[in-house]
Amino acid sequence: MRLLTACLLCTLALPAMAQIYKYTDANGNTVFTNQPPEGQNTEAVNLPPTNTVEAQQPVTPEPSTQPQDSGPPYQVLALSDIPTDEALRANNGTFSVGVQIEPRLMPGHTLRLLLDGQPYGQPSNVPRLQVINADRGEHSLAVEVLGGGQQIQQSAPVTFTVQRVNTSSPALRPKPKPAP
Repeated sequence: MRLLTACLLCTLALPAMAQIYKYTDANGNTVFTNQPPEGQNTEAVNLPPTNTVEAQQPVTPEPSTQPQDSGPPYQVLALSDIPTDEALRANNGTFSVGVQIEPRLMPGHTLRLLLDGQPYGQPSNVPRLQVINADRGEHSLAVEVLGGGQQIQQSAPVTFTVQRVNTSSPALRPKPKPAP
């Protein structure tokens, strides 16, 4: 594929390296061409060399450029939008939480939730994460920062309770119709 691309670029560059001629046509217009017409007084045009730019190597972020003893790379890493004094009402078990992080998430780093101490969901670079179909009851939730698949930092876990509608509740059963 690279060879084909190189050949194509060389083919496109050939006309740019050809001699350019200048002449005035019968209507008085100045014409530039790479093929001088027969019987026409032409002048060769000397062009300056074309500009070139060297290709830049892509910059890959370092997994961790800070020494281990300098402390965590983020001064603030915490979950937000989780009620602490009352139950979180989510009838289908789906809710989202915010992530407070300072400084901003560094390139190459991602965020992932830890639900009850286990990795939950796909890593993301968005500071708003979603939990889907969480069971009712008490859970702990934390967020971790990943770099190159390795954990760099983790927030303190937050304990909360999910409240879901109990479908076997007598209040939700259909009431019997009275007999006629």
